[in-house]
Amino acid sequence: MKKKIAIQGFQGSFHQAAARRFFGNDVEVICCSTFRDVVKIAGDKDSSDGGLMAIENSIAGSILPNYNLLQKSNLKIIGEVYLQIDQNLLVNPGVTLDDIREVHSHPMALLQCMDYLERHNWKLIETEDTALSAQHIHQHKSKHIAAIAGELAAQLFELSMIAPNIHTQKNNYTRFWVLENADTANEVVDADKASVIFQTDHSKGSLAKVLTKISEGDVNLSKLQSMPIPGSDWKYSFHADCEFTHIDQLNNVLEKIKPFTADVKVYGIYKNGKTPR
Repeated sequence: MKKKIAIQGFQGSFHQAAARRFFGNDVEVICCSTFRDVVKIAGDKDSSDGGLMAIENSIAGSILPNYNLLQKSNLKIIGEVYLQIDQNLLVNPGVTLDDIREVHSHPMALLQCMDYLERHNWKLIETEDTALSAQHIHQHKSKHIAAIAGELAAQLFELSMIAPNIHTQKNNYTRFWVLENADTANEVVDADKASVIFQTDHSKGSLAKVLTKISEGDVNLSKLQSMPIPGSDWKYSFHADCEFTHIDQLNNVLEKIKPFTADVKVYGIYKNGKTPR
């Protein structure tokens, strides 16, 4: 039976492309307008089998609000996907570059492609979503409007990629977490990565001691993200992504850092997605 996965965005979005990469092309996506809705629906066992949520981008950095959403949820990380973000100029079949008068897309996508766009005298229109822009020109059979969106949007809406890969920065990746209700999530076989959140105690050098114990335990700290604790006076929690070769290494490190932390919680133990090359 195919999975029903909540995503932020719409049909043809990069979230849907990431969901297909992890679950296969027959995955059914539940499109949500906000990440808060993704977390809500992903945590409801009657509505979905889980969710997929962007957590960081190689250019823009971490999406900090999504860390807070995870902390308040009943979700567990069961996997991750790294997706290369390729932006393409899409038109209806038969439309040429000379026909184009306007280009529609999300403001970030327009910005990512500005070096290419500045070569042309086109009017740039900011929209809510890249995939919605592609859907719009398909539905209205526009002859003078192009959209900037991903390859999946071109496939779903039968559009031509008149100019592929027009983004300026070619090494642009987004990392997505695959989420499932913690009550139903199964242990991931051959897991080699974990996402952990902890607070240090108030003793001098406590964070340095935690990092030392992680290193001594032969666990690679691939990411450390500090986040302010809501309602506190300049206190922070730390999200750590830890890579290991055997689960015993992780368990040993978690035990070793307990004396220097006020709280430790594991949000998921899963397979390292790795950036595609």
